[in-house]
Amino acid sequence: MTTYPHKALLLALATATVAAGLTATAAPAVARTAPAAPQLTWHRCTQPDALAAQECAELPVPLDYDDPGGRQLTVAVSRIRSDRPEARRGTLVVIPGGPGGSGVQRLTQKGDALRRELGGAYDLVAFDPRGVGASTTASCDLAPEDRYLTSLRSWPGPNGEITENIARSRRIAEACARNGGPELRSFTTANQVRDLDRFREALGERKLSAWGTSYGTYVGAVYAQKYPRHTDRWVLDSSGDPDPKRVARGWLANMAQGAADRLPDFAAWAAHPDRDLDGLRLAGEARGVEPLLVSLAARLDQEPRATTTPGVPLTGNGLRQALQNALYADAAFAPFARLVRSAQDPAGTPVLPRELAAPIRNEDAALMVSVICNDVAWPDVPMASYRRAVEEDRARHPLTAGMPVNVLPCSFWKTPAQKPTRITDDGPSGILMLQSRRDPATPLFGALKMREALGDRARLVTVEQGGHGLYLGNGNACGNRAVTEFLTTGRRPARDTGCANGKVVFPRE
Repeated sequence: MTTYPHKALLLALATATVAAGLTATAAPAVARTAPAAPQLTWHRCTQPDALAAQECAELPVPLDYDDPGGRQLTVAVSRIRSDRPEARRGTLVVIPGGPGGSGVQRLTQKGDALRRELGGAYDLVAFDPRGVGASTTASCDLAPEDRYLTSLRSWPGPNGEITENIARSRRIAEACARNGGPELRSFTTANQVRDLDRFREALGERKLSAWGTSYGTYVGAVYAQKYPRHTDRWVLDSSGDPDPKRVARGWLANMAQGAADRLPDFAAWAAHPDRDLDGLRLAGEARGVEPLLVSLAARLDQEPRATTTPGVPLTGNGLRQALQNALYADAAFAPFARLVRSAQDPAGTPVLPRELAAPIRNEDAALMVSVICNDVAWPDVPMASYRRAVEEDRARHPLTAGMPVNVLPCSFWKTPAQKPTRITDDGPSGILMLQSRRDPATPLFGALKMREALGDRARLVTVEQGGHGLYLGNGNACGNRAVTEFLTTGRRPARDTGCANGKVVFPRE
């Protein structure tokens, strides 16, 4: 729930994409004794963009937690120690979005801002989930054409045809089952949560505080459910519906309404007279923007445009995907409007956004696919049911054109061995939720399901604007203050509230 913001946040949270018959290893007949918590050997991080104060290490974790002394995988971890030991009160873990987001990279991006905001109250830590970055990875060995974002997202063909989507989904699932191995089968939210607790043990901490964003809110909620005694102050930023019967399938389906809720923000921006100054005004009135986009995408369905990337044209689905990405943050409005303008110009040559211009790495595609397919069983329904769902969704939500309910590799995946965790109100009351009113990826109505599930354990602060991933990112000063105050003092609103025009707004009784 990403970033998608960091692109992995977008890629994954909405990528109900892909993968194949992957099941967890059955529990052994004889219980095994868990090995002692490993010692972490910290060293300067070697990635070029690492912060000066950032350290890295490698954490061994069991491939199979039912056999904790067996084969081990490597999870890359990172930390930035408090520069004010007298103010330190604990350790804060940064949980990235995705599935597919890198915690190490997220810490690099947000480390300085967090240090300033939190005043040295925490050591800051993060990790790359198994399958991501410098951690143990796996590959489905997919063909390049199956690894473009517009392929993994399963956008229907012109007029809603899904025959190609069915064939691709089956092909990807079979490739993952054939090539992914036990590593790929171990890429689950449940194991990411276990790895996080293993990290806590290695750090020598009795409790952790956390800031989880997008899909990271689900990881955080599952951890708080499984390990309530190890949670301190817990922030869930941009949450999805934790329905254990649907999980990522529900998150993806909800994006259709999320995009519809968010588009008016872009439409008002794109129709504003100020856009005449930079040549990016798309319509004279906001109500004209959506029909323009729908019409342009339909035209590109029939006549794709050559781009500055040889062999990769701008298609209707490419435009639709670029719009979904742009809705995450107001800062992305201008680049998307520029893409629309170049696609309208007969003499123009569109420049594709980077995430659309090349295939996703095999290892990243495998991770995006495997987690959502390993976490929950997807319905075994006739392909005709997907055709009907796509047809209905296209009519109701033309901006997403049926993609959120289309067939995915998960439909051809082996049934997971474990059921998802049900989030409940059983546990300490130490959770603060932060949510945009108009979130294109994790819409408010889904976040309210998370809020309902957590009961009195949580308080919700709704930021009265659009965007995804709010704290120290796409939110506002009021929302930032609410999170910072909670993390540094433990104070949170006595009841759910909102943030509008920089001020806290309490709902009427």
